[in-house]
Amino acid sequence: QVRLVESGGGLVQAGGSLRLSCAASGSIFSFNIMGWYRQAPGKQRELVATITSAGSTNYADSVKGRFTISRDNAKNTVYLQMNSLKPEDTAVYYCNLSQRPYAYWGQGTQVTVSS
Repeated sequence: QVRLVESGGGLVQAGGSLRLSCAASGSIFSFNIMGWYRQAPGKQRELVATITSAGSTNYADSVKGRFTISRDNAKNTVYLQMNSLKPEDTAVYYCNLSQRPYAYWGQGTQVTVSS
């Protein structure tokens, strides 16, 4: 089993920045993909960004150039630096760890961007 604990959400004005963190613990494989997804009210959960244990990254078009995902493999922690935040970034952000055939989710952290 794997446990994911997120932190760093909050309320910020448009144009501001936030940094999310997600620490994983438990039975973690050497190769895995960690990432962030978000779900706004009334919408489906969507991918924000992912990063493999080798450091390859993938971003949603809507956040490219504004968000940066990174990880510290020694700490099994993934980060999401969010800059130039927009009201449409408001959502619950979920951490995900995928290691075949398993996938795990964090409890979610609220990010609210005011206009």
